Amino acid sequence: MEAAAAAFSFLGKKKIYNRENLCGHATMATIYALKTRGVLGDQTELTIETKAGVLSIRLDSQLNKGIYIMMQQALPQFQEFNGSLKDLASVMGIQEEDIETNLPTVYGSTGIWTLLVPIKNLSAFRTMKPNNKQFPEVLKEMPKASVHPFCLETYDVNAQMHARHFSSPYSGTIEDPVTGTASGIMGAYYAKYMNKETDSPLNLLIEQGHEMGRDGRIHVTVTRNNDWYGIEIKGTAVHVKDFEVSI
Repeated sequence: MEAAAAAFSFLGKKKIYNRENLCGHATMATIYALKTRGVLGDQTELTIETKAGVLSIRLDSQLNKGIYIMMQQALPQFQEFNGSLKDLASVMGIQEEDIETNLPTVYGSTGIWTLLVPIKNLSAFRTMKPNNKQFPEVLKEMPKASVHPFCLETYDVNAQMHARHFSSPYSGTIEDPVTGTASGIMGAYYAKYMNKETDSPLNLLIEQGHEMGRDGRIHVTVTRNNDWYGIEIKGTAVHVKDFEVSI
């Protein structure tokens, strides 16, 4: 069993039950594992039941390009950040002047809450050294939230946003190389605060992980209907290794 699939149990042929609120990594890895082992047969559409709601999954097997998984995310939510930008910059290891104040710093969620922090320049990401243990002191409204700095300057000319993801100190990790749920809420943020006039589906490519020696990409589609935003992310997985777990 893949490690990322351990949080799931598979029941029947149409529905998967997730014990967590929502985890993009585990969802993608589980669907990929089930599909490549023949458990899903020729199914291309199914649902996953999470604490964030029942979400739809679509599979697209592309010749020579592997299996792409499209996952719906929960409806986006935003909440104001009322803390100190100076203290926030300090716990990320940057200067307050690196934070872009023409855009809002807000908490966002499509299943798991993170603090979205707009950054002026890509160069600031190379100097970031998060002090995760101090996050709860700064994130007073949501002390268990993660921190997700992003900017519009990218390494890939085809990408619209670059990001890093600093984990909550309660998660047991320091940084995530690629983050599906945070990318989903970034898509909603982009539509809500930066591209307010577009009503047709908005397709974004978000890059992450370069500072960790990883080169991740997540495709995000945002469908707008007045103040309602539908979020879908697309990606794939790769097989790393097999191991057995005795329960």
